[in-house]
Amino acid sequence: MNILLWLVQLVLAAAFGMAGFMKSTQPVDALLQAGIAWASQVPLPLVRFIGVSELAGAIGLILPAATKIKPTLTPLAALGLLTIMILAMAFHVSRGEAQALPVNMVLGGLAAFVAWGRTKTVPIR
Repeated sequence: MNILLWLVQLVLAAAFGMAGFMKSTQPVDALLQAGIAWASQVPLPLVRFIGVSELAGAIGLILPAATKIKPTLTPLAALGLLTIMILAMAFHVSRGEAQALPVNMVLGGLAAFVAWGRTKTVPIR
């Protein structure tokens, strides 16, 4: 179970790290070309905030657990990413973008799995 949790943490960290880095650094035109159509329809500071939040979550999934410095932050980072995915689902539903929901559900489910696993099953000591 520990290995599975580490693999899921790495996959989530890669996915959220890349998405977060892109949203926090790229101009809106580059985000539009990458398929993030909503980036031009919301305030740029919100796009940057989402990006920084995703990036912080990605770091929080790996760094505390790997260094064993405050490892209780790892499940909290997973819960933060789950919250982002729940809000993303509500946002996409409000815009009629049901095709985006499966990705949000999978990423949110994986984040919930990490939060549960690192809290109840195999916590990092």
